[in-house]
Amino acid sequence: MGRILKWLIYLAILAAIALVAYAYVGPYFGADFAPPQTERRLPVELDAD
Repeated sequence: MGRILKWLIYLAILAAIALVAYAYVGPYFGADFAPPQTERRLPVELDAD
């Protein structure tokens, strides 16, 4: 049981390192993480009594 837990911890650490590496290297391979930029204008009615 301890051996399985140790391997799961190693796997979780490797997955976290891979995720961080993908976040830094991904834009060089065409992965765009930026949200779409659109301007929105909404009328606001203030109720100042």
